[in-house]
Amino acid sequence: MTFVLADARLPGSGELVDVTVRDGSIAGIAPAGLPAERGRDRIRLDGRWLIPGLWDQHVHFTQWAQTARRLDVSRAASAAEAASLVRARAESDPGADVIVGFGFHDALWPDLPTRELLDAAAGERPVVLIAGDLHCSWLNTAAFERFAPGAEGALLREDESFALTSRLTPSDAVTLDRWAAEAAESASERGVVGIVDLEYGWNLEVWTRRIAAGARSLRVEFGVYRDRIADAVDLRLRTGAAVDGTGGLLTMGPFKVISDGSLNTRTALCLHPYPDGGHGVANLTPAELLADLRFAVAGGIEPAVHAIGDEANRLALDAFEALGAGGRIEHAQLIDPADIPRFAALGVTASVQPEHAMDDRDVADRLWAGRTADAFPVAALLASGARLAFGSDAPVAPLDPWAAIASAVGRTRDGREPWHPEQRIPAAAALAASTRTRVAVGEPADLAVVERDPLTASPDELRGMRVSATLLAGRLTHTTL
Repeated sequence: MTFVLADARLPGSGELVDVTVRDGSIAGIAPAGLPAERGRDRIRLDGRWLIPGLWDQHVHFTQWAQTARRLDVSRAASAAEAASLVRARAESDPGADVIVGFGFHDALWPDLPTRELLDAAAGERPVVLIAGDLHCSWLNTAAFERFAPGAEGALLREDESFALTSRLTPSDAVTLDRWAAEAAESASERGVVGIVDLEYGWNLEVWTRRIAAGARSLRVEFGVYRDRIADAVDLRLRTGAAVDGTGGLLTMGPFKVISDGSLNTRTALCLHPYPDGGHGVANLTPAELLADLRFAVAGGIEPAVHAIGDEANRLALDAFEALGAGGRIEHAQLIDPADIPRFAALGVTASVQPEHAMDDRDVADRLWAGRTADAFPVAALLASGARLAFGSDAPVAPLDPWAAIASAVGRTRDGREPWHPEQRIPAAAALAASTRTRVAVGEPADLAVVERDPLTASPDELRGMRVSATLLAGRLTHTTL
């Protein structure tokens, strides 16, 4: 199949071009209207901008697909306010077995999340509220009795919380796949052509099933965790290799290791203490981390280490140095300046989520007081030569690369003053960190058509960028043209 995307503009240029697409790839780029291209099927772009299709390079897709069905407690300014939202849901939806909410951030709350607050709000109905960073869950007594008998307190953190989150996923695959299809459609509407899915659990069969059933709007790289890395190696899955029978849409992604916790949960491993005196948690010893990375690399699977605190990032970089092979560090939220150059030197990609800086700026100012000049250091990483890969960590932030691009370019949101504006980066670099291809001959026709030039748009314009069409391998997956 051959057609022409006619009268397009490329970012940074005012010249109109015709882009020929043949068999899923870009076959030609020429000044608009040349006679040689007349007679082809033409999709007129009327001067709109043509860019590479966008990637979200860190998502938890099944969790994201469920988020719209869960009680939103993200705006609760206190534990009491979150409990009042639970009470309202319990009264309006008396038939629900378990009330599941998402998005609370308790680090700035004036009161503590307790079992008693949720017990008073929902009685004997189980309530599970999942923190916005996914590293913590708040339960009432009925939920503890069902999901974690014998546990103390009101909160589950880290592995215990991850395990509970997985149990809350519906067992009905048909329903879950329908929700995933809706989420994929929404992603296409934002110009997204691919994701790196770091959903917990084993997702080979999940995505194979979805693609076989017609989910063909996204390229998917699926990750694997510590409990299944041996299975991936035994199956000879290799990072970047396509999975048979998926039309090239599904490939093996990275091996993710969660080395520390998160900022809001105060479990990110830091050199300096939090206000409560803690330093966070290390989920593995340095020897265990290195052994895991070596096993994955020997099996052909790229390692991706979750590291948020400055000490966790230093230990992850130490492991990569001992390993003698590159990989990814996920989040890299707080980095000692001495460790910034090590990313490029070791060939370690900084897989970061710029929108988190906007979400967490107030929490960081309190919990990392005096150190936020080293927090979310996107510009410093870029200047050092590190490769950046942008993502959302959805559902921690919405699956929308334009939000990441806008935050990286402006370091602001909601009309606030930019936060550490010295860490702003050029739009071209932010766009490159959100894509995998170029608009060039021989490249896959994974493309998006947008209404503004992303290289000259303001941060607010980037955040609200209108996407007129999305193409994956030359197929329209979204269009309003």
